[in-house]
Amino acid sequence: MKIKFWGVRGSIATPGESTVRYGGNTSCTELHLDDGSLIILDAGTGIRNLGNELANSGEKVQACILITHPHWDHIQGFPFFRPAFMAGNQITIVGPEAKGVALDKLIAEQMNKIYFPVRLSELQAKIKFMPLKEDTIEVYGAKVQTIFVNHPGFTLGYKITCNNKTLVYISDDEPYSRESARLFTNSEPEVLKLFENYPGNPNQRIVDFVKGADVLIHDSTYTPEQYQEHIGWGHSHYLFTLQLAEEAKVKNVFLFHYDPSLDDDTIDEIIGKCEREMKRKKYSLKLCAAKEGLEFQF
Repeated sequence: MKIKFWGVRGSIATPGESTVRYGGNTSCTELHLDDGSLIILDAGTGIRNLGNELANSGEKVQACILITHPHWDHIQGFPFFRPAFMAGNQITIVGPEAKGVALDKLIAEQMNKIYFPVRLSELQAKIKFMPLKEDTIEVYGAKVQTIFVNHPGFTLGYKITCNNKTLVYISDDEPYSRESARLFTNSEPEVLKLFENYPGNPNQRIVDFVKGADVLIHDSTYTPEQYQEHIGWGHSHYLFTLQLAEEAKVKNVFLFHYDPSLDDDTIDEIIGKCEREMKRKKYSLKLCAAKEGLEFQF
């Protein structure tokens, strides 16, 4: 498998001098399986540059886009994804639905003529939708498993396994604490029950899903200090990401989905703090901070 990051920010795109090194686009990661099959993880603003590269190649595009959830920073780039405008291309969009709102409508609504000049129905590519809950499906010969994570709305994490290699992508996820559960006011009750009823530590539910992955890309939106002011917002801090990765015996972990307030220098500082934490606790995993343009093969 080979991944390339096209957008690593959360909430809103943050272009400018202070985000040049890590990038300012929102969530989008390109994944190629060993046979070249293309899976795209989320369709934030980063998917525009990915789409330009694919369109400029001159080759037909067949891709599966795995959407974690329909918050703007995970779908707002799709209307600017050039392959969707080109006849002969085939795109399958997979993701969770909202209560009373089908997946195709979630994607189409942002292309309502009130907000955007071209409607979803006018795109030239063949586009299919596959709504998904917690399940296991096959995509281009790879096994794709899903799990509901602790984030407002129905939000999925993805585990992709092919040729004995496993990637787990969890872009938005908050540590579950029974003491803080009353603050998860925008979360779906059905999802909260999955954590509440899990034996022992509720976060073991995520650890068990992630266990043994070759690569984990995980929500690291906040610093621990920021997190204390954002409990219930559905995001993690970097120390939780490290702890999760170590408990799950992950080989490589990528910090991801940075808060808009974290500039390049701050992310450098976070990496330094993580490395000291890992040394102090004798963690065995390898750490990297996701940034636009970074490629990793495993």
